[in-house]
Amino acid sequence: MKKTLVRAITGAALAGLVVLGSAAPALAATPLAQEASNDVVVVDEPDTSDLNNIWTFAPLGVPVLGLIQSLNGVPGRLLPS
Repeated sequence: MKKTLVRAITGAALAGLVVLGSAAPALAATPLAQEASNDVVVVDEPDTSDLNNIWTFAPLGVPVLGLIQSLNGVPGRLLPS
C-alpha cells in the first residue's frame, strides 16, 4: 500500500513537471515582446504554383496518391525477386 502511494505521488509529480516544462516557452514571454506582437503584420499570398503533383495534392491532409504509390512499391522491396 505504501509503495503504491509513493508511486502515485511520484507519477503525479513527474506529470506535473512535464506539463510545466511544455508550458515554459509560453511562460517565458516578456511583456515587451507581447506589446510588439500587437503590430499589424501583412502577409502575401502563398506560392502554390508547385502544388500540382501527386506528392503534394493532399485533400485529407495526407498526400493520398503519393501514399498509394509508395505503398504499392513496398512488396517489391520486402520480398526477394
